[in-house]
Amino acid sequence: VSRPFSSIVPLAALPPLYYEGFLSSLLFPSESCSSVFAIRAFNVELSQVKDSVSQKTIGLMRMQFWRKVIEDIYSDIPPQQPVAMELWKAVKRHKLTKRWFMRIIDDREKNLDDKAYRNIQELESYAENTQSSLIYLMLEVLGVKNVHADHAASHIGKAQGIVTCLRATPYHSTRRKVYLPVDICLLHGVSQEDFIRGSREKNVRDVIFDVASQAHVHLQHARSFCKDVPLKAHPAFLQTVVLDRYLNRIRKVDFDVFHPSLQKRNSMLSFSLYIRSWKKTY
Repeated sequence: VSRPFSSIVPLAALPPLYYEGFLSSLLFPSESCSSVFAIRAFNVELSQVKDSVSQKTIGLMRMQFWRKVIEDIYSDIPPQQPVAMELWKAVKRHKLTKRWFMRIIDDREKNLDDKAYRNIQELESYAENTQSSLIYLMLEVLGVKNVHADHAASHIGKAQGIVTCLRATPYHSTRRKVYLPVDICLLHGVSQEDFIRGSREKNVRDVIFDVASQAHVHLQHARSFCKDVPLKAHPAFLQTVVLDRYLNRIRKVDFDVFHPSLQKRNSMLSFSLYIRSWKKTY
């Protein structure tokens, strides 16, 4: 990892979700790495706001700070802040679209309300505006302008958002918070309290099955475009390795989202990412 990036975010200190993303970024072409790292560092900054503030007002101030950072970057007067400086270089180098950054900020800000998603469509919309927007930026870094790649990115981002919600469920439950779609919980007669007490009953597992199935459907849709997606777009889609692994593992434990094996870090992730990259598939 280049020295400038190491000074922004120490890789070893990252939670698993972010660590996996940064690890996959190492397989981008060398001329793209620093820009992708900057975009991911920006995403880490935003995604940690919700859990790091005790009051919504403080969270809104942090979001406003980043909104102004992006405005200043596109006015060519970046603030002297490490992530901002690296982002400015990336924007200038690749002519990145401002709209994607603003979509990420806007939806992260709305998400500060701390409410469960009303339905799977609401979760998908949030994932599209945050995770898919991130992938669109990475495609721009790679110089890819292709409608099939955009469609694949949209579905992979939605799958990523759904899987992230599932993976975070045990952590959120310990904090007495549940964000899984309310309509699916009601369909199976599951209350928020069931998740808060870590229930592993069949109806709880049925909720997880339904949500995980939707992530799987999005991955299938993304792969349906594979023949028409340029090979140089594939590094932006390497997160599918992580998504596949989680969905396979949760299936093996019969959709028990609280199973201890799901919390283990994947020691073979680097190898799996390399193999997927070498095969030029996603």
